[in-house]
Amino acid sequence: METPNSSLFDAQAGESPAGLASALATPAAPEHYDELRGVTRSQPDNPHGAAPAGLPGLTGPWRGFFNHLGHQGLIDLNRRSAQLERQIRDNGVTYNVYADTSGPQRPWSLELFPLIIQPNDWRQIEAGVLQRMQLLEQVLADVYGPQQLLAKGLLPPALVQGHPGYLREMHGAPPAAGSRLHVAAFDLARGPDGHWWVVSQSTEAPSGLGYLLENRIAISRQFPQAFQGLHIQRLAATYRALIDNLKQLSSAGADAHIALLTPGPFNETYFEHAYLARYLGITLVEGSDLTVRDQHVYLRTLRGLEPVHGLLKRLDDPFLDPLELRPDSRLGVPGLLQAIRAGNVLVANAPGAGFLESAALLGFLPALSRHFTGEKLLLPAMPTWWCGERAAMQDALPRLQQSVIKPTYVGSRSHGSFHAVLGRSQSRRQLDEWAGRIMRQGDAHTVQSYLPLSQMPTWRPDAPEGTSPADTGRIVPRSVLLRVYAVSDGPNSWRVLPGGLARIASADAGVASMQRGGGSADVWVMTDGEVDHSTLLPARASRSSLVHGKRVVTSRAAENLFWLGRYTERTENTIRLARLTLESLNGEDQSSQPLLAWLSDMAVRTNLVLSDVPAATQARRVFERSLVANLTAEDGAGSVGYNLRATRLAASSVRERLSQEQWKLIGRAEAEFFQRFTENHGDYATTHALQALEAASMYMAAMTGAQTDRMTRDDGWRLLSIGRHIERLGFLSTAMAKSFETGAVHDEGGFEALVALFDSTITFHAQYQQRRDIPALLDLLVLDRDNPRSLGWVAQSLSGRLAKLAGTTPEALDALGLTLPDPGTWPLAEMVQAVPPGNATATDKQRPATPRHTAFIDQLAQCSSMVYRLSERIGALYFTHSGEDKLSVGA
Repeated sequence: METPNSSLFDAQAGESPAGLASALATPAAPEHYDELRGVTRSQPDNPHGAAPAGLPGLTGPWRGFFNHLGHQGLIDLNRRSAQLERQIRDNGVTYNVYADTSGPQRPWSLELFPLIIQPNDWRQIEAGVLQRMQLLEQVLADVYGPQQLLAKGLLPPALVQGHPGYLREMHGAPPAAGSRLHVAAFDLARGPDGHWWVVSQSTEAPSGLGYLLENRIAISRQFPQAFQGLHIQRLAATYRALIDNLKQLSSAGADAHIALLTPGPFNETYFEHAYLARYLGITLVEGSDLTVRDQHVYLRTLRGLEPVHGLLKRLDDPFLDPLELRPDSRLGVPGLLQAIRAGNVLVANAPGAGFLESAALLGFLPALSRHFTGEKLLLPAMPTWWCGERAAMQDALPRLQQSVIKPTYVGSRSHGSFHAVLGRSQSRRQLDEWAGRIMRQGDAHTVQSYLPLSQMPTWRPDAPEGTSPADTGRIVPRSVLLRVYAVSDGPNSWRVLPGGLARIASADAGVASMQRGGGSADVWVMTDGEVDHSTLLPARASRSSLVHGKRVVTSRAAENLFWLGRYTERTENTIRLARLTLESLNGEDQSSQPLLAWLSDMAVRTNLVLSDVPAATQARRVFERSLVANLTAEDGAGSVGYNLRATRLAASSVRERLSQEQWKLIGRAEAEFFQRFTENHGDYATTHALQALEAASMYMAAMTGAQTDRMTRDDGWRLLSIGRHIERLGFLSTAMAKSFETGAVHDEGGFEALVALFDSTITFHAQYQQRRDIPALLDLLVLDRDNPRSLGWVAQSLSGRLAKLAGTTPEALDALGLTLPDPGTWPLAEMVQAVPPGNATATDKQRPATPRHTAFIDQLAQCSSMVYRLSERIGALYFTHSGEDKLSVGA
C-alpha cells in the first residue's frame, strides 16, 4: 500500500483526532466568537495561517465530537464529505434560488460538521423563544382585536396598518381554538460576548422544517457514534406534538384531515413541502385542489369532495384568497378567508401575522413585554431603529457604517423594498446616498446594529498540488446564523424544537443567506437529561385510523399522474420512431418509397419533423438532418427533448408519490440526453443521435418498469396507466393505419419496420418464422391478447383500468366504457379484406399498385379518434369536474 503524501496523514500519527483538529483548525476571525474553542480573540491572524500561540483548545463538546471519529480520525472526513454530497444529490434535495422550469435544480448545500449547542445555552434560547412566542400572540390578539397598543402609542399605526402583512379582512375574526401562531422561526446570532441575540423572526409561513429533517438524517448517519455519545436530543416528539395539536384544535378533533398548502413545484422550497408532508403523514395540496362550499373547505379528489379541517400553509398570505386579497393570485382558494372567519378551518399560521416579521418591530418588543407582563425579554434583540420616527432616524444616521440597513416592508409593492445592506461594505459616497434615501422616506428604512456572527468549523476537502485528495483537507471557520422553531402543543402553549437550521455564510459574504449562495448545517442540541426517543407512530393503531390514513388522490395529482403516463408513453413512442426512421434512412431499405413515405408521414404527425420540411421521398438527407437537429428542440411539442422535459415537469408535480430512484431516473434521462448533444458542440451526426436515442430508450425502459412494479395501485396509479394506454392505443392505431395507406406494410422493409415500431420483432419471428403475410401481422399486432403491444391487449387493459376506477362514479364510467373500441374482437377476415388495385379511386392512383384495406383503415382511424375523445371525457369528469353540477362559494 502506498503511503499517502499528506501532512494530515503524518500529523495524525500519535495524536488524538481532537488534538489534531485543535492544532490544524483555522481560528475564527477577530471579533467573531469561535464556536470550536468557545472564545473571541481580538488579535489579527498569524500571517503564516497557523493558529496564534496560546490559543485555547477545543470546547468539551467539540473535543468529544472529534474523538468519536474512530481510529481513522480526520483522514476519513474526505470520504464522509463525498458520501454526504452524493447522498444529498441522490435524495434529490434541492433549493432553487429562482424557480426555473427549464434549468437544473440547485442541490441543497449541507456542511459536514453540525453546530453543537450546549445545554446551558439551549436553556437560555428555549426560555427566551417561549417568552417571545407568548408576547407575539398577545400582540396579534390586540392588533386584530381592541387595538389598544395603537391607541396608547405603544405601536406606530404605520408599522401595523401600513404593513402589507396586516390584513384588514381578518380584524375582529376570532382565531380557531384561540391561537393564531402555531409555527414561528427566530434567527439568532451569537455575539463576541458569547450571548445569543435575536436578528429576525418569521411568522407568516416559516420555511426550513423539512430541510432541517433532511439535515438531521444525513449528518447523524455520518457521525452515529458522536450523535449518541454527545446525548443529542431527538426531533420527532416536537413534530408529533405539532400535528396532534393541529388535529385537536380543529373542529373534527383526532379524526381531522390536515393538509399542507404549497404554492406548487416551481417554488424554491418545494422539495421540503413534499418532504414535510410525507414525514407528517398529511396531504400535500395546492390552491387548485381546494374549494369552498357553504363556508367549509373541501379537497377535490377522485372520490368527490372531502372536508379539510386544517391547513399548514407554506403560501404567503397575499396569495391565499383571490376574492379578498390579490385578485391576480392563481395559488389561493376563493372564499378561504370567509371559511377561516366562520371558524370552519384551522390555518397555521392564521393569516395576518406577516407584519410581525418587520425588522422595525424588534425595537418595540421590549416595551411591549413590559406592558403585557412587566418582564424584561430574556433573549434580547439587536438594537434597532425604525426611521419613521424622527428621533430614531436622527440617532441612526450617524451609525450607518456600523449597522445593517434593512427594508421595513419586505416585498412591499407600494413602499418599495431592497436587499439588506451592510454599512461597512459601502463607500462614503454610497452611505451618503443611503442617508439621503432614509431622510426622504424614513418609514421604509430600518437600521439595525451590526453583529459579527460567530463562526463554526467547516470541512473543506481541498487538495493542494502534489498531495493525495483522499488525505488532505482543512477545518476553516464560517459565519453562522441559527434558526430555531417554536411550534404549538396546546391552546396558547408552545414548545421549542430541540434543534434548528444553521445557515452558513459563503466565504466572500458577510450575510448568512441561502439565496446569496450560503449553505446549511445540522444543529445538535445536547441534553443533560434523558434523550426523547419518541416517533411519529401512534402508540396504538386502530383499524379506523388505518383506514383514515389511506392516501388521498387529489384531482390535481390524478391529472398530473395521468399526464405523466401519457408523456412517458409519448416519449417512448417518439424515441422508437426516431430510431427506426434514422436506421431506415441509412439502411438497406433506404430506397423503398412506401417505407420513406410512411416514416415521413409519421414523423410530421408526431412533430419530430416540421411540416414544411421536404419528405424523405423527395430529399432524404435534408429530412434526416432536420429530424436530428429537432431532437432537442425545446419549443417543439413533439421532439424527444420536449417530451423528456414534459415528463419531468409532470413528475415534479407529484414528486411526493415517486420513489427517489424513480425521480432520479427521470431527471437523469433528460439531463444526459441534452448533455450528449451539448458535448458534440452542435455536431448533429446521425451516429451520435442514435447513441443518444439508445441511451434514452434504456432510461425509459427502467422508468416504465418502476411505474409498473414500484407504485401502489391506487386510483392515481390507475390514471397513470390509463394515460399510457390511451397514448399507446392512439399512436399505434395511427401508425398501422398510415402503413396501410402508404402501402409500406406490403413492402418487406415497411413490414419489418411496422413490427419493430410495435416492439414485437422477436415475438413475431418466434411465432411466424419468415412469414410476411398480412393475416399473421394482424393476428399478432391487433388480436393477440397476450402481446402487450397489440391493439387488442392495450384496449382490453384500458377497459380493465376504467372498470377498476368505476367505483367512484359507476354510471359515468359505464358510459365511458361504451365509447371504447375493442380491436381484439375485430374479425380477421374483415380486416384482411382489401380493394383490388384495379378498383382504386382516382386519388389512390397516385400510390403504388397495392391492395387497399379501406374498411380496416377506417376502423383504425375511428379507434384513434375515439380513444383521444375518451381522454377529453376523463379530464372533464375527474380533473376539471365540468361534468358535475357545482355550487357557488357560500351557496
